Amino acid sequence: MYPDSEILFPSRCIPQLRDLRGPEWAKLIDHIAARPDGHEDVLGFSLTMIRLGSCLTCDLDSYRASLGCCTCARRSVSGFKGSDKELIRLFEEAREEVRTYLASNEIPGPIAALVNQPA
Repeated sequence: MYPDSEILFPSRCIPQLRDLRGPEWAKLIDHIAARPDGHEDVLGFSLTMIRLGSCLTCDLDSYRASLGCCTCARRSVSGFKGSDKELIRLFEEAREEVRTYLASNEIPGPIAALVNQPA
């Protein structure tokens, strides 16, 4: 229905979030945008954005879906009331959750094939 909406936060939106906050945030976005989609940093950032934007409660008939994922993500980052350091801390915590999950050996085969595991 809405061509710019997906089920969860798409990594293609990451570069659009760069200039919404301060220099620390921009540096983080530059770092993450340079990583491949399956990298733990991208996965951790996506988890952060899924939580921040409440992607799990989005419905194709909702206003948020009509805006599109990238617009919703920009609004979520811009509207975050905490500091850049707090936002970056949320990312670091989500990345650690991703690392723990990847190390758990509980990943189904098809999912593991999509993840770039660090050497």
